[in-house]
Amino acid sequence: MKTRLLLAASLLLTTPLAWAQRDYVPLEQRLSAEQLREVGLSAQQLQLLNRMLGEADAAAPAATTALPVPAPMQIGLEEGPVQARVQGAVEGWEPGTVFTLDNGQQWRVLKGQMRLRQTLQSPEIQVVPGIAGRWFLQVDEDLPKARVYRIR
Repeated sequence: MKTRLLLAASLLLTTPLAWAQRDYVPLEQRLSAEQLREVGLSAQQLQLLNRMLGEADAAAPAATTALPVPAPMQIGLEEGPVQARVQGAVEGWEPGTVFTLDNGQQWRVLKGQMRLRQTLQSPEIQVVPGIAGRWFLQVDEDLPKARVYRIR
């Protein structure tokens, strides 16, 4: 675990953005959901690493040459929602459920659980982007959304 933590920290500290930027941006806003899963940090470890990197950034001397600082990118927000139909019946979802859409995409539920009162046959759905690479699948606007990630 410490190796993963040190690797993540060294990768982030050696990027040009990390050197050019004086205001610390949390890892959740820098990395995609897939990249965060690959690193494999627990919520506690991620919080600790964010705190440590934020303190290191605040303690670092200001650069002597002014470099342009890009606006923080909110991954996913620049992309619009995906509208499609689910192939087959939907009775509900839980972590691990895979939704195959008629456009060929597949989305796996990461968080959220719902059992529908009535099975829906090939319902039209919307997959909407959130901040920091998060995506949410919405079957009906009156129902809770499932947090999902694209697998294909």
